[in-house]
Amino acid sequence: MRIIKVSEITKKVESMLLDACENIPQNVLERLMAAKNNEKSPLGQDVIDRIIKNDLLAREKHLPICQDTGVVVCFLEVGYDVHFDGDIYEAINEGVANAYVNGYLRKSVVKHPLDRVNTKNNTPAIVHVKLVPGDKVKIDVAPKGGGSENMSLVKMLIPADGVEGVKKLVLDTVFNGGGKPCPPIIVGIGLGG
Repeated sequence: MRIIKVSEITKKVESMLLDACENIPQNVLERLMAAKNNEKSPLGQDVIDRIIKNDLLAREKHLPICQDTGVVVCFLEVGYDVHFDGDIYEAINEGVANAYVNGYLRKSVVKHPLDRVNTKNNTPAIVHVKLVPGDKVKIDVAPKGGGSENMSLVKMLIPADGVEGVKKLVLDTVFNGGGKPCPPIIVGIGLGG
C-alpha cells in the first residue's frame, strides 16, 4: 500500500493547469509553423503568424494563451494499491482554485446553471477516475474552454436534405450567430426505417 499526500496532488494540479494555459505544446507549435509555410493565402499566413506570436508571447510572459481558460476536466488513473491521506476531490479543487486565482485566469464557472452565481475560483472541476493495477497515480488536466457567449443548435435533418441541407444549416447558424463565437453544431441525419 502506497500513501500519497493530497497536498502533493494540489500542487501538481495547480502547476499542470498553469502550464496548460500558458504553454502550447511544442509539437502543436511546430505544426502551426509548418502550416504557415504551406499556406498559400497571404491572409491565412498572417492569421497563423498571429496565432504563433500569441502562443510565444503567452509562454514568455506567463499569460494564458486564450482568454477563455474554461472548465477544468481532470483525468485520474489511480492504482488499486494507492491510499490518499485526505479527500482527493478537495485536493484537486484546491489545486484548480489556486491556479485560477494565483494565475489570474478567467473565472467563469457558475455553481448552478439557473442562478448563475460565479464560484470565483473555477471550481468544481469535472473529475474522471479510472482504477488500475499498481501503486501509482497518473493525472491529466484539460482546461476546456467554455465559450461564455457560445450559442448552440441541435436540429434533425431528414435524409432528403442531403449534403446541401447540412451546408445550409451550418451557414445559416454561423450567419445568425453574428459576432459571437462560432457555435457548435450537432447535425443528425435520420436514416429512416
